[in-house]
Amino acid sequence: MTSTNQNIEQLILLCSSGNQRAQLEVYNRYNKAMYNTAIRIVKDSFKAEDIMQESFLTAFTKLKTLEDSKLFGAWLKRIVVNNSIAHYNKTMKQNEVPLDNITYKVEDDQGIDESNHNNEKVKQIMRVMKTLKPNYSLGLSLHLIEGYDYEEICSIMDISYANCRTLISRAKESLRKKLVQTA
Repeated sequence: MTSTNQNIEQLILLCSSGNQRAQLEVYNRYNKAMYNTAIRIVKDSFKAEDIMQESFLTAFTKLKTLEDSKLFGAWLKRIVVNNSIAHYNKTMKQNEVPLDNITYKVEDDQGIDESNHNNEKVKQIMRVMKTLKPNYSLGLSLHLIEGYDYEEICSIMDISYANCRTLISRAKESLRKKLVQTA
């Protein structure tokens, strides 16, 4: 059986033994989704690509810590999101906006499915979201696209629950207004 026909459990087992073909196959299966996750948070294609690649390296070197190879996709996504948030926080600190690095969990079954990104309405919403204020864009991305609840967003952005609800509400209203203007 060639590596392109193998299931993820077999590939992860080969990757943990250092098989570079298996690593390339895993990279090819997940790189687009992981890049899209990073770009939504860091808003810089070059940095998103760096984060994605660093995350794969981290994942491949720490495969022994993965308890269930069936959960590799969610585990890898958590690494990408954590690295993206760390970069976002570092950038915000340089802009004198205090945010702390927070680790959190990723639910793989929530948010916008990657296959919906080809839908024209979704593309328009994503374009308009990029024009929002950075904290609105991040809040909406975490809530609507990545599927985080308010408590998780509070931890990530280091804001109170009330501030989080207000931020998301205002961000949605700002998004609605901009979508009406572009329609």
